[in-house]
Amino acid sequence: MTKMTKRIIAHLIGFVGASALLIGSASAAGYPIDKPVAQSWSFAGIFGRYDRAQLQRGFQVYAEVCQGCHGLQMIAFRNLAEPGGPEFSEAAAKAIAAEYTVMDGPDSEGEMFERPARLSDTFPVPFANKEAAAASNNGAVPPDFSLIAKARGVERGFPWFIFDIVTQYQEGGADYIHGLLTNYKDAPEGVTVDDGTYYNTGFIAGKTLAMAPPLEDESVDYTDGSPMTLDQYSRDVTAFLMWAAEPKLEERKRIGFQAMIFMIIFAGMMYLVKRKIWSKTEH
Repeated sequence: MTKMTKRIIAHLIGFVGASALLIGSASAAGYPIDKPVAQSWSFAGIFGRYDRAQLQRGFQVYAEVCQGCHGLQMIAFRNLAEPGGPEFSEAAAKAIAAEYTVMDGPDSEGEMFERPARLSDTFPVPFANKEAAAASNNGAVPPDFSLIAKARGVERGFPWFIFDIVTQYQEGGADYIHGLLTNYKDAPEGVTVDDGTYYNTGFIAGKTLAMAPPLEDESVDYTDGSPMTLDQYSRDVTAFLMWAAEPKLEERKRIGFQAMIFMIIFAGMMYLVKRKIWSKTEH
């Protein structure tokens, strides 16, 4: 073994060790108390695709439960009818948009005015500003949900993060959201819960949070026969939020797979060309 090889191996070992220490120290606080459990998602894996019915149910949960506090300001109503998403009909998407009002203008007199939303409009925000949002939510500002499924996640630690690189695990945010929604519990004896907060063992920043339990069994009426349970609601709205954060996921995976096939075929052709050109040349 050469000195260069030994040096490279030593650097690799040092990198892995340092990464393990950093991740270990980052999670030393012990939150979340219950680490997210990897769920089975239809959109996981190389060939993953969104479940259209699940996305439509998830939108229903968002519209009936979440949107009073959490905006979706990077999603336009037309996105609800586009391929790769919930794929509502255009008429249904227009009907959904018409249920919202947006501020427009100025008109001919220089005044702003409200009108029914159109497909080209984005979802209106629930509060005029952060101060109004905090005043209505015990001092906490509810985050916008447009990218929440990509912005939230829990480090899985060493050695899992190495395996995640190989397996292309990208559902950490979805697993975390599902865990958060399903881990509201009564605080154990000896644990103090401040007024206006709720004990949750799935919260990444502490043992309590300002958001009250948003879901419970039979809180949203499904018409397609799906179970009306906390777990099902959590799965459905999580899938919808994953789509909101990555609406082009199916297209990305399809193009990526096609590119990999092309590269394999191209590499094989280049190898055969090399053999053909250089096979009779002495080295």
